[in-house]
Amino acid sequence: MVEKLPLQITDTTFRDGHQSILATRMRVDDMLPLIRRLDHEGLYSMEVWGGATFDTCIRYLGEDPWDRLAKIRQAAPKTRLQMLLRGQNAVGYRNYADDVVQSFVMYAAETGIDIFRVFDALNDPRNFEAAVAAIKAAGKHFQAALSYSLTGRRLGGDVFTIKYFVDKAKEFRDLGADSICIKDMAGLLCPEDAFDLVSALKSDVGLPVHLHTHYTSGMASMSCYRAAEAGVDVIDCALAPFALRTGQPAIEPMIAAMLGTPRDTGLDLDKIIALSDDLEKVAPCYRDYINDTRMAVIDTGVLKHQVPGGMLSNLISQLREAGALDKLADVYEELVRVRADLGSCPLVTPTSQIVGTQAVQNVIFGRYNMISAQVKDYAFGLYGTPPLPMNPEVRAMALKDYANGQTPITCRTGDILEPEMEKHRAEIGDLAKDEKDLLIYALYPTVGRRFLEWKYGVSEMPPEVKKGKTMARVRREDRLIQLLRSGELNGELQVDLGRSSTFSVRIGDDEFEVHVAQTDDTPIFPGIISGGAGVGAPAGNGGAGLANALEETLGTPLKSPMPGVVIRYQVKEGDTVEAGQKVMLLEAMKMENSLTSPVSGKVLKLFYRAGDNVCKDAVLLTIGA
Repeated sequence: MVEKLPLQITDTTFRDGHQSILATRMRVDDMLPLIRRLDHEGLYSMEVWGGATFDTCIRYLGEDPWDRLAKIRQAAPKTRLQMLLRGQNAVGYRNYADDVVQSFVMYAAETGIDIFRVFDALNDPRNFEAAVAAIKAAGKHFQAALSYSLTGRRLGGDVFTIKYFVDKAKEFRDLGADSICIKDMAGLLCPEDAFDLVSALKSDVGLPVHLHTHYTSGMASMSCYRAAEAGVDVIDCALAPFALRTGQPAIEPMIAAMLGTPRDTGLDLDKIIALSDDLEKVAPCYRDYINDTRMAVIDTGVLKHQVPGGMLSNLISQLREAGALDKLADVYEELVRVRADLGSCPLVTPTSQIVGTQAVQNVIFGRYNMISAQVKDYAFGLYGTPPLPMNPEVRAMALKDYANGQTPITCRTGDILEPEMEKHRAEIGDLAKDEKDLLIYALYPTVGRRFLEWKYGVSEMPPEVKKGKTMARVRREDRLIQLLRSGELNGELQVDLGRSSTFSVRIGDDEFEVHVAQTDDTPIFPGIISGGAGVGAPAGNGGAGLANALEETLGTPLKSPMPGVVIRYQVKEGDTVEAGQKVMLLEAMKMENSLTSPVSGKVLKLFYRAGDNVCKDAVLLTIGA
C-alpha cells in the first residue's frame, strides 16, 4: 500500500507555461514581481529555466539568460529552482561535447538551479552520463525524466509499455537519479494509464515520482487526479492564465480538488488566485503568440500527430512567418509519416523540432527533397538509438554524401566528440568576457555571437528585440487596428522600408512594426530600398519593380526558401560554382539547411552577413556568367 502524503506542486508558469502557449516570449521583468510573491506560497519547486528559454532570450528577447536566472534566484530565495536539461543536447538542438555539457551544468548550479530535470528524446541513458556527473559534482538534485509516447492505443503499443518505462526508470535510478519524472510532453497520458504507470514506478523503482503533462488533448487534469490517487509525489501546474491549451493543468482547480482530502496541497487558494489575477494584467502583452488557428482550447488531433505543447506554439509561429499556415493540416499528417520513418521516436526537443521541421519541408518542397543537417545527424546515430529502426530508404537519402561515407555510429555520442570549449574560446576571442558568455557562443555560435555583439555594443540591437511589448503599446496597437478597420485614419503614413516585408510605421508620436504581405511573387530586393517608397521605385509595390530590373542585371538569384537566419556562406564573391554546389547554410525553424546554387557561374554578390535574419524569398546571393 503506497503511503499518500500531501500532494506537492511544481509551478511551471515561468518556463513551460509561457513556452507552450506563448512561444517562450515572456520577459523577465514581467516575471519578477510575481515570482517574489510565489516564493512565499510553499511550492515544491518553480521551473524557471532551460528548455527553450535560453535560446529565446538571445534570439528574440535580447536578454542574457544567465542574468535572467540570477535575477530569479535573488527574487525567490526560499523556493527550489528547477530547470529542464536535454541531456547531451544541453539547451540546444545537437549533441555537444562533454566539456560543454559539464561546464554548462556547473555554471547553472552556481547561478541558482537546485533541481535538474534531465531527459533524452530517445530515452537513451548514455546521453545522461556527462550531465549527471556534473550534477552530482555540484551536489544538486538529478531528476531523470521518461519521455512518454505511444505507438498504439494507450499503453498497448508495441514499444512504449509499462515494462518499457519501468525498465528505463531502473536504468536511470542506477545512474544516480534522485527522482523520476513522467514527461508527457504532448498530453497523451490517459487517466487509467497514469494510475497504472505511477503505481508501477512507485512499487518497482523506489524513487519519488513526478508527473509532467500537457492539456493539449484535454485529459491532463483527469490524469493528474488519477496519478494523485496512485501516490504520485509531485505534479506540474501553471497559474491559470498560462495554463490549459497546450500548457500544463491550472494550479487553482488542482488545489480545490484536493482540499480536505489526504492529498490536500496545503496551498492558499485565495493567494494563488490573486497571483493569477495579476498575471492577467501582463498577459495581453503576449497575446499575439497564442494559437488562434482553431476555436477549441484543446486539440484532440494530438492523439494522432503527438506534437508537444512546447513545439506547437513555435510551429504555428514559424508557419505563419513562412506564409504557409494554410498547410498546417498537411503538416500534421506528414508528421505522423516522418516520425515513423525516423523509428517512432518520442516527440520532444530536439526530435520534435527535427521531425516537425522535416515535415514542414516535405510539405512545402516535396518529401525529403530538402533534408536538414539534424536529420542527417540523427540517421548517423548522433542522437542515440531510436526505439525502432529507421526507414532504410530515408536513412540512405539522409546519409548520401554524409561524413565521407563513414559507417553510422552505435557508441555513446559523447565518446566521439572532441572537446569544444577551447576551440570556441579561440573563435569568439575577447567578445566573450567570461565563461558564461563563452557558453552562449558555444551553444549557439551564430545567434550567440550576434547576441554578444548586441550585449557589448558592437552592433545595435533591433528595436523590436530591445523594446518588446508593453501594455501601453498593446493599447496603441488596438487603437491603430480600430482606425484602420473604420477607415477613420487620416493623414500620411510615414513608412521606412527596410530589407524585408516588416516596416516601421509612424503615426504621430507612435511607432509600430507592421508586417506587409506581398501581392505578387516578387520579393523586395535586399540592400536596394533605403527609404520612402524607394528611389525610382513604382509607388505602392515597395520597390518590387526596381528589384526585378536589378535582379536581371545582377544575375540569377538564390532566394531563401523560408524565413531564417544566415549561418554562413560557403563561397566568396568572385568564386566560380557549379549548379547544385553547396553555397551557404541557412537556419530555418531552428534547423540547419544547406542551400545549393541554382546555376553554374560566378558569385556576383552576397547580400547578408552571418547572424542576419532573412524573410521568405529574400535574395541571398546572385550568380552570373
